[in-house]
Amino acid sequence: MSSHARPTECSENPAHDCAICPRLVQFRQQNQEKFPDKFNAPVPSFGPQDASLLVVGLAPGLKGANFTGRPFTGDYAGDLLYSTLKTYGFAHGTYDKRPDDGLTLTGCRITNAVRCVPPENKPTGDEIKNCQPFFQKTMSDMPQLRVLLALGKIAHDTVIRTFGYKLSAHKFAHRAVHDLGDGLSMIDSYHCSRYNTQTGRLTEAMFHDVFDDIAAMLKS
Repeated sequence: MSSHARPTECSENPAHDCAICPRLVQFRQQNQEKFPDKFNAPVPSFGPQDASLLVVGLAPGLKGANFTGRPFTGDYAGDLLYSTLKTYGFAHGTYDKRPDDGLTLTGCRITNAVRCVPPENKPTGDEIKNCQPFFQKTMSDMPQLRVLLALGKIAHDTVIRTFGYKLSAHKFAHRAVHDLGDGLSMIDSYHCSRYNTQTGRLTEAMFHDVFDDIAAMLKS
């Protein structure tokens, strides 16, 4: 772990009733009333802590991870992500959009820059900053971490800021690779959202190119 990302004493995952961000708490309570049988809480990371790859997303989707309690599970983005992870040997079993579908991760862990679902899928700068210690703890608890995959600019910016680097020196670009120090690297990808995939901004081939890069990085 780079000295830029200092260890934190907080838990890796926020409490189920985390009250740090008032706007997100209010939105959570509204969703708990609308969908009382759903998860509606900060979504914990998924995958083994001895993984060498950490996938960093933006935030839980309202009717995806916010409902299921597992990152990228139940929303459109998870279809491409988990199928790709299976293709490259990072996931095993059947992805059936449920947290109890039996899917397991190997050598890969998934987390989000913001753990609670934000209104309109747009967290504020303060909310991103408030969740940063949890992200930092996630990394510090992964002793074999070598590569981070940032899905979208918010995830990219979160990683760069966590390590204390300037965004101007590490600009987001699809397939861009950033040296984080101490043997850690980050690669960027457009987010595998419905909008990006349906508009062609991110194709399956483009996403696989990123994972080809990741495989090469992990072999080096």
